[in-house]
Amino acid sequence: MDRRDFVKATAATVAAAATPAALSAELSKRSPTPIIRRSRPILVSDVSSIRYKNGGPESGIERAFRGITEGEDMLDAMVAGVNIPELDPEESGIGYGGLPNADGNVQLDSCLMHGPRKWAGGVAGIEGVKTPSLVAKAVAELTDHHLIVGEGAREFARSLGFEIFDDLNTDHSRGLWLEWRRRVDPSHWLDPEERIRGTSQTGEDNDPDVIRRGRGRGGYERDLEHEARLRRFQEAGLAAGLSMVDDGLIDADSFWGTTSLEGVSQSGDICGVTTTSGLSWKIPGRAGDSPILGAGQYVDNDIGAAGSTGRGEANLYNCASFLIVEFMRQGMSPKDAGMAALTRIKDNTIESRLLNSRGLPNFDVRFFVLNKAGDYAGVAMYGTGESTFAVCDENGAREEPLEGLLEGPSRD
Repeated sequence: MDRRDFVKATAATVAAAATPAALSAELSKRSPTPIIRRSRPILVSDVSSIRYKNGGPESGIERAFRGITEGEDMLDAMVAGVNIPELDPEESGIGYGGLPNADGNVQLDSCLMHGPRKWAGGVAGIEGVKTPSLVAKAVAELTDHHLIVGEGAREFARSLGFEIFDDLNTDHSRGLWLEWRRRVDPSHWLDPEERIRGTSQTGEDNDPDVIRRGRGRGGYERDLEHEARLRRFQEAGLAAGLSMVDDGLIDADSFWGTTSLEGVSQSGDICGVTTTSGLSWKIPGRAGDSPILGAGQYVDNDIGAAGSTGRGEANLYNCASFLIVEFMRQGMSPKDAGMAALTRIKDNTIESRLLNSRGLPNFDVRFFVLNKAGDYAGVAMYGTGESTFAVCDENGAREEPLEGLLEGPSRD
């Protein structure tokens, strides 16, 4: 065989080995599909889906379970379920009355996946729509896209007849935003009660104008002291928000603000939906993991589903929900797959600003996981703070304890 014939023969062999059928066969050898028993209808979620009813008789997870068992399309039933906390003004982590961004505007994210149809849709940074999950559903059903963002998402919703509101803040969410502004910038945003008492602080070290001007000859001396003040101011937003959690003004689950609902039907079909107002006081335009397929939400109808709440940037970096489903594809249980993803996040967290005094992540991440057989788990980086998750099956809706990877509190 001459050189030309050898090259042609080799290329043909490589091409044959790279066909989808060949690759699928090879992957199936490496990643055995779990043994699937008969499915049972079950839903798992964060606690918002069970604690908020918007004045009605059912929680979100109860409404979704009822719809599934009564024969509704599975995703329709689950979206109807999360609409309940989305519309509840008392739930400040999602939808109407969700905690706003740094400018005081409520920006919402959502995504969903329909396992049997292989459909997915999402919206990010949408304003003026109380139920972003319904807009995400419209993206999945009516378009060739998986994600529409910002002003485009709002105008897409408007074109479909969704009511667009000027402001999704409630008096409660706006009051919390004002308190946050006072804590992060006390020299410009004054506390009326302290002002009357004459005890308002100047807050010069946290004053952004002072930081920008600097001190000394030249008007902007970049010395170590100045740069330290600048870092303090940049971190002040997060610190102020966390101080409000510590003071009991905001629930920890609302500060990170997400509802993620995963379900398997009696026929073994799997769907998931996630909706959120995102990180409280975020930089305007920030999108976390919740609207991103594979980060905050992932569904494979042959294997299972995973959804998450907590630090979105950690899920984005690690594609954590996709990773959990792939671990289950390799034969792991929902609990072991969730713990393996948490370990991956822990090992990839190396910046000092993200570590506590023990050298461990100073944030929490939670996963709600189930497989096609109806086995499920709720796991967390830490089993403290938000310590339970919601489950609904033939025995009704209830809260069960999250299992933590690490002991102790996340923050010192």
